[in-house]
Amino acid sequence: MLREQDQATSPAQDRRPRVRHRLRTPQEARAWRRRITGYVLFAAAFVLMVNALVGENGYLATLQARGERARLLDQVSRMRTKNQQLREEIHQIRTNPKALEEAARRELNMMKPGETVIILKDAPPAKTTK
Repeated sequence: MLREQDQATSPAQDRRPRVRHRLRTPQEARAWRRRITGYVLFAAAFVLMVNALVGENGYLATLQARGERARLLDQVSRMRTKNQQLREEIHQIRTNPKALEEAARRELNMMKPGETVIILKDAPPAKTTK
């Protein structure tokens, strides 16, 4: 019997269902619409700012693209320098017999008749014992 009385007066049963309050005046309705509009505009501005920062074409992607561009320009510069050196070497080989001989010895391991080639290899590093 005590249980029935305890259950009858429980706080859950004492609560009334939540009632939706109607706006009483046009001023209250206007203030409510302005508040909701402000929240919506804030959320939209927040989404746009996040997209501008980390989006596909955002600020961080732009910084990354700039770094990649600088790296590629440096690589192109190095390749152009190397290309120019190779062109000069080709010109020397075509016009200078000494340069042709040097290139043949260096690249093709060629030698003149009667020459002896001695190949020296580096000695392996000495093992240290403790």
